[in-house]
Amino acid sequence: MTTNDIPDDRSYTDEHEWVMIAPGVNAVPSSPVRVGITSVAATALGELVFLDLPEVGSSIEAGQTCGEVESTKTVSELYPPVSGEVTTLNQAAIDDPSLVTQDPYGEGWLFEVQATELGALLTAEQYADKNGDQ
Repeated sequence: MTTNDIPDDRSYTDEHEWVMIAPGVNAVPSSPVRVGITSVAATALGELVFLDLPEVGSSIEAGQTCGEVESTKTVSELYPPVSGEVTTLNQAAIDDPSLVTQDPYGEGWLFEVQATELGALLTAEQYADKNGDQ
């Protein structure tokens, strides 16, 4: 059973990213999907001060580094949950990275991707089990 901190309407990665693809869906969506980091990652990172996101139009590959989030404590690499072309960046989060910490599943999303392939995705329950948040 998952907590309210980890929404069950999306899928997750072992590297603490989420993607707006319903759990258990194995088909590549026809429209762009939103990507962000989880509350587990946001809490561990602390206050975010800078986002280095992939450029619109760039190709990213699931599981391969595509950017970084920088906090007052550390820098953490981003590993996209899907492969495809970046279509949109969240300019509000770039301008104010604290949005990611405050609302990682809502206003703090990072970018959107026109997916061509899905990476290894977890359900909210699987992600919570792996991260001790049950």
